[in-house]
Amino acid sequence: MTRGNQREQDRQKAQKKAAAAKGKPKESAASLQKRKEQDAENLRSKQKKKEEAEKAATGGGGK
Repeated sequence: MTRGNQREQDRQKAQKKAAAAKGKPKESAASLQKRKEQDAENLRSKQKKKEEAEKAATGGGGK
């Protein structure tokens, strides 16, 4: 049982992928940490806005 040219096509695809990844600059640890902190802050602000909208929709949520 043979795979035909599938093996060769997969090999070429992997080479193209490796070549594309090789040209990208790696992110430094400092910039990675800064980006993670910014993403977390953005998510917190979105969550806060959503909670405020839910409170307004339910009439304040008081006891």
